[in-house]
Amino acid sequence: MKKQLEKLPFYNSAVLPYHYFQAVAAGIKFHHPGKKIRIIGVTGTNGKTTTCFMIWHMLNHAGKKTGLMTTVAWGVNKLKPELNHMTTVDAFTLNSRIQDIVNQGAEYLVLEVTSHALAEYRTLGIPIEIAVFTNLTHEHLDYHKTFAKYREAKGKLFARASYSILNADDKSTNYYKKLSPEYITYGIKNGDFCAKNIKLGVTGVKYSLDDINIETKIPGEFNVYNSMAAALVGLRLGLSNSQIESGLSTLDSVEGRMNIVDAGQPFTIIVDYAHAPDALEKVFESVKNHQGRIISVHGGAGRRDPSTRPIRGEILGKYSDIVIITEDDSRDEDPEKIAADFIKGAEKTGKTLGKDLFKELDRRKAIKLALDTAKKGDLVLILGKGHEKTILRADGPHDFEDIKVVKELLK
Repeated sequence: MKKQLEKLPFYNSAVLPYHYFQAVAAGIKFHHPGKKIRIIGVTGTNGKTTTCFMIWHMLNHAGKKTGLMTTVAWGVNKLKPELNHMTTVDAFTLNSRIQDIVNQGAEYLVLEVTSHALAEYRTLGIPIEIAVFTNLTHEHLDYHKTFAKYREAKGKLFARASYSILNADDKSTNYYKKLSPEYITYGIKNGDFCAKNIKLGVTGVKYSLDDINIETKIPGEFNVYNSMAAALVGLRLGLSNSQIESGLSTLDSVEGRMNIVDAGQPFTIIVDYAHAPDALEKVFESVKNHQGRIISVHGGAGRRDPSTRPIRGEILGKYSDIVIITEDDSRDEDPEKIAADFIKGAEKTGKTLGKDLFKELDRRKAIKLALDTAKKGDLVLILGKGHEKTILRADGPHDFEDIKVVKELLK
């Protein structure tokens, strides 16, 4: 019944009073735990999770006990996996977890915040000391309907925060500047702080930020932006240059984000969570210097913005030598119909079904097809689910982890 109601065009607006009162009740029940800890909120379309992990690791590495709540995991020292396919959980769970983190003696909390959470008041009554903006691109318009409303929902975080750290290379920063009581900007092309002497490699990035020499073990130009944002959080909170440098350089990886799977095979495998057009573009940009063929495995979730599907198909077709369209969290939507939208986009780039474009709706079989097709020197990109532990089909969730499946198949 709820699934049917959610399809009504006015459903999201109609339930807002319920979300508001739920957030008020959650705050009262748990005695407003957010007021007992210093909170850094991170929002944007892409890069939120990685930026959160960088800040969390950097602060803990500097001896400042810090909690974390993201799409991937939550906790303080020992992280628990986030099993729900949700970034910012409901108000009761959120307040309960914040209280748990406070009880563990954490001084700070790094909180990944989504536009859905802000629109639905899930973070109501939770003060934000520092708000971080990564970027804003086409996503979640199935929920927000227009880009302006999507941008506006994110803006609630900056209006509430005491201090904002904004990506000056993103057009939406001008909008968020007007909402922020106090802010600083960063970027590669623009900003109060700019990355210089950038060196991009398959195993990480290096650059200088004023007199801070930053090195990460996570590749991609987008991780220059993510680590810059993290570094500026560190500066705001009084960390030394050496604490920032050491904190960022010692983070080995973030689960499901540009993870290389190496079992001795003669080709490279990367698993990444990218599922929006901009995120896909950035993944391909980060591997543009690869010399061999690129084989991509990707699919689309059901009950999510269908307008991005042909766009993503076109991106896959443009940058991949071989494209394999598969399932994602299809939920109660027809996987065949979802795949058809991707195929239309890929065909626009000249890809041909059965030649360099394939449809395999069983995700495990699709990954096997990619691995069987790969030759020495090739790159296999498995995109869309990253860290997730289940796949949501019409009959409910099924255990499925891309990295685990890859390792099983490689045996």
